[in-house]
Amino acid sequence: MRSLASIRRIDKLIPIEGADAIELVTMVGMGWQCVTRKGTFKPGDLCVFFEIDSLLPNTPQFSFLSKGQKLKKSILEIGKEVEGWRLKTVRLRGALSQGLALPLSEFPGTLPEEGADITALMNVYKYEAPVPVHLAGELKGAYPGYISKTDEIRLQADTSFLDKYRGQRFYCTSKVDGTSSTFFKYNGEFGACGHKWEYRESEKNIFWRIARQLNLKEKFPDGYAAQGETAGEGIQSNRIKLKGTNFYGFYVIEIATGKYLSLDDMTHFYKELGLNMVPVISDNFVLNHTVEDLLKLSDAPSPLNPNELQEGIVYRLYDSSNKVTFKVISNAYLEKWGL
Repeated sequence: MRSLASIRRIDKLIPIEGADAIELVTMVGMGWQCVTRKGTFKPGDLCVFFEIDSLLPNTPQFSFLSKGQKLKKSILEIGKEVEGWRLKTVRLRGALSQGLALPLSEFPGTLPEEGADITALMNVYKYEAPVPVHLAGELKGAYPGYISKTDEIRLQADTSFLDKYRGQRFYCTSKVDGTSSTFFKYNGEFGACGHKWEYRESEKNIFWRIARQLNLKEKFPDGYAAQGETAGEGIQSNRIKLKGTNFYGFYVIEIATGKYLSLDDMTHFYKELGLNMVPVISDNFVLNHTVEDLLKLSDAPSPLNPNELQEGIVYRLYDSSNKVTFKVISNAYLEKWGL
């Protein structure tokens, strides 16, 4: 699960040209930068840092976030939802700000040590746009516990990837902005899921419509799960302007072992089933880059529509059967779409 709120140490203070009251701060071991009021921090101070996509509770402490936005909702479980303020990428006085850093003094009581994940303690949830009603259908239940979810670490949240895997071979794919989707068959039972829920078979549900169109219920091999994004018309504003609605796979998991198929085996798997894969940008990417290098690479046209920016790039360790992966979201994309 993504750590949306954590205890971090201030690394640097960066002046903003022409700004007297605000400055940028960065955190040790992270690639994020965010705007704070001048004098709030000095290097070495601890802070509570909230990442973008956090849904902060609707309390007086965070009421300042109401300027320019409305409360957002996310579904936690069947019949239960949360409401709060969503943190987004913004530009203040020309400076890119991603996240929110607040002093420990604003949170009375004893807080955990540096690096601790306090997402639950702070009642913070990840904001996820719901599947549109006209595409969702009826929920069957929670996402199956025997299949890993598609969550991936964002590079800015943990820059240690760059040192740990420096010099190693990755393959990289264009990130498709859609809704997380999983097809699976286990012990003879075929299922279709979004990020949090399994859906009942119905013509109304977009995942089941794709499954029926490709006859997946009959063709899908037992013991495997295919994960990817369903994207196109009617989903996430269809920001790269795709025609129709399609599934784009990026993982295949052997359910019994939890192992991931290699790029070659996954490509064969999807070809056999007639399913699309996310576009592969390179299958021989040697990781020897900075955060800034990778952010620049992510700001590129989408292979699915060269007239529009891609959402970003996902990097996966080549031929590893374990999940070693991170993503780099395009800041140009985030700014363009107000994310």
